[in-house]
Amino acid sequence: MSRPLRIEYEDAFYHVMNRGRNRQTVFHDPAYYQAFLQGLDEAHKRFGLEVQAYCLMSNHYHLLIKTPRANLSRIMRHIDGLYTQRHNRLKKRDGSLFRGRYKAIIIEASSYLLQVSRYIHRNPIETKIPLVDTLEDYPWSSYGCYINQSAPPGWLNRDAVYGELASHRRYQAYRQYVDQGNDQQTNQIYHQQQTPSVLGGDNFKSAMKKKLADKNPEISLKQIQPPTTLPEIIKAVADYYQIAIDDILQTRRGKGARNLPRWIAMKLCQEAGSARLADIATKFNVGHYSTVSQTIRRLNQLMQDDKQVRSA
Repeated sequence: MSRPLRIEYEDAFYHVMNRGRNRQTVFHDPAYYQAFLQGLDEAHKRFGLEVQAYCLMSNHYHLLIKTPRANLSRIMRHIDGLYTQRHNRLKKRDGSLFRGRYKAIIIEASSYLLQVSRYIHRNPIETKIPLVDTLEDYPWSSYGCYINQSAPPGWLNRDAVYGELASHRRYQAYRQYVDQGNDQQTNQIYHQQQTPSVLGGDNFKSAMKKKLADKNPEISLKQIQPPTTLPEIIKAVADYYQIAIDDILQTRRGKGARNLPRWIAMKLCQEAGSARLADIATKFNVGHYSTVSQTIRRLNQLMQDDKQVRSA
């Protein structure tokens, strides 16, 4: 049975969540939480992701996000896939981490954005045994940023949620709103055995049904088509370094051989071209996609250590 198509369109809001397989722990200590947050930062820079709110629990996560480029699937493939790699590297293990495909609820902002943000932020004290006495004490959510207790990262956008408060004293107003607790309707929605795919009024639900009915795979691919093609990126790098394209596409033999233009082209194909590692591996005549990941990681480290490489 095929998976249901995602409803993706520009500036859509979603509540996205996923949990570990068999409810296993996915965040073991601060290094793991930070690795996941790093992935959000990278998704923001590469795919235009706007994170409205987040809460990372030990065995699952909640994200309230906006997708200006209509590319939810690409964003989440990056976030879940990259974190799985980083988790396994830290844990010195391999294999899948999450229970499967993420759950995404599309949200009518004017009706549910504020309530969903509150539901997400209240997670640490809504457990059977609260994780903290007060929400501001929980370090792995955006609640502290919302009440001005901690500085927000550049990828966190609070404006839409604050806008629903209609208050000039936004920090105090948001704290008071969250302290009221989840309303009965929100609790009923999230405690159903099968949570809905759409949160909104009748008109919004009808509009989403029409989008799904009209969904054409060719249109969907066009919506998330990367702005720059891989051949364009490779040619631009070859022109910059004044070398032949084949010098970039072919592997240099020999232990310790370094082909900086090739490495940079791989990195740009991932970041500017939004290409999958497997597609990059094929384009660059690499046997396995993991080699591409290792090459990009090696380049990132080199850029940190060498100013000349960083300015290249």
